[in-house]
Amino acid sequence: MAKLLSCVLGPRLYKIYRERDSERAPSSVPETPTSVTNPPSSSWDTYYQPRALEKHADSILALASVFWSISYYSSPFAFFYLYRKGYLSLSKVVPFSHYAGTLLLLLAGVACLRGIGRWTNPQYRQFISILEATHRNQSAENKRQLANYNFDFRSWPVDFHWEELSSRKESRGGPSRRGVALLRPEPLHRGTADTFLNRVKKLPCQITSYLVAHTLGRRMLYPGSVYLLQKALMPVLLQGQARLVEECNGRRAKLLACDGNEIDTMFVDRRGTAEPQGQKLVICCEGNAGFYEVGCISTPLEAGYSVLGWNHPGFAGSTGVPFPQNEANAMDVVVQFAIHRLGFQPQDIVIYAWSIGGFTATWAAMCYPDVSALVLDASFDDLVPLALKVMPDSWRVLVTRTVRQHLNLNNAEQLCRYQGPVLLIRRTKDEIITTTVPEDVLSNRGNDLLLKLLQFRYPRVMAEEGLRAVRQWLEASSQLEEASMYSRWEVEEDWCLSVLRSYQAEHGPEFPWSVGEDMKAEGRQQLALFLARKHLHNFEATHCTPLPAQNFQMPWHL
Repeated sequence: MAKLLSCVLGPRLYKIYRERDSERAPSSVPETPTSVTNPPSSSWDTYYQPRALEKHADSILALASVFWSISYYSSPFAFFYLYRKGYLSLSKVVPFSHYAGTLLLLLAGVACLRGIGRWTNPQYRQFISILEATHRNQSAENKRQLANYNFDFRSWPVDFHWEELSSRKESRGGPSRRGVALLRPEPLHRGTADTFLNRVKKLPCQITSYLVAHTLGRRMLYPGSVYLLQKALMPVLLQGQARLVEECNGRRAKLLACDGNEIDTMFVDRRGTAEPQGQKLVICCEGNAGFYEVGCISTPLEAGYSVLGWNHPGFAGSTGVPFPQNEANAMDVVVQFAIHRLGFQPQDIVIYAWSIGGFTATWAAMCYPDVSALVLDASFDDLVPLALKVMPDSWRVLVTRTVRQHLNLNNAEQLCRYQGPVLLIRRTKDEIITTTVPEDVLSNRGNDLLLKLLQFRYPRVMAEEGLRAVRQWLEASSQLEEASMYSRWEVEEDWCLSVLRSYQAEHGPEFPWSVGEDMKAEGRQQLALFLARKHLHNFEATHCTPLPAQNFQMPWHL
């Protein structure tokens, strides 16, 4: 009876992975009383085959879930319509509640039938036994057996907790339950006295900004967190996850962040291979509709690196909502997991981000300054210009206030707090982070990210002459134009290197540098172009084109 109840309340099982050769070898770990033998993968298909009763019941419950999601998003319009028609009176609501109660009872009955269907299936009974054994005893053997299954991630046991002693004892001022530290935006009106009267005057604007950010704004900024989109992408995500586990020996793990969100991660270890880059770990930060199952993780994988992918809060197996604070909390526990559980030193970690993932990547680089490098692909400096681009001009004040208070992705500000090597990859046909048209490469916000970085690190070089030269160089939209413009300035790379190395030897590596202070305009222009070319690489593609492995390179450093 207990097993039947477990089948009724248990998670949905999607797939049973093919057993890998390394797992067929006898384990040196003694079997505990709670251990369960491996499923005979040779006799079972790797895709879970539900019985007819479970299959039809699952379809009904999935359809009900979709209808509930549609009802949730359309509820404001529905309530307004019902109110106008007079259907919200007590005489109309009571019968409706009876219908709703009857529907819930029917769905509960369908869930029980699904449980009976699972109970009659030996595959599911085997799975639920392993899951219960792992929850009782998270031994290495039980976790290894559980990793053979892909199921609803909400039932996966937590593998790493942000409060684990091993992860906190070396950190400096680790996060509290309120979250990690973020850079706060400056007030919109500086010098204004923050009196009670001013607070009352600003209250309606603040309430409006809050409502916009938590309804329309967050879903526009992170469409991957919308349930209906995830439901549509589920087959693709399951296929991508199977490829990572079966072909790349990926290991899935659940991390608990300081805000209580559970973060879905996938780790592919290449340290045992002959490729030297396998000793480096690349932590991948996905875009606003990207998932590690099908995202930018494939680029460093093809290049031979060890890789750690993770999903934003509210994406696929991760819980929560993707606001900046939750994003930073998730990134913090991911980096801690890489250092204290996977055993990588910060000097062996590279942060790689695509698009909106630049926010968490620059935050990690700012808070973990010992990471070896930062690679930002198709990223931007600040969210405000891009938000103003897609919203009506009459909403300018509201959009700016909402972004600054609730969705402040200040990538450039965080990037300037990092002292290590940086590489920016600019898409010359980018249709997302340009503020005019994709062909206008000068409106690409990646340019502003580069300029702000160079102006902070080399303020004397990036004076008027150097800034003008770099802006002209950024007009190039192809490799031929770029090389032509670079040669026109007759940049002597050996001289630029000698100047920078001598300055570093005399003054140390910490930025900002005062190099170029006593230099002629021509010298500053040469240095500015040299540094710009070292920090930014062009990729002739649109925003969502996958980055080829040969274009994934480690940043330049002296």
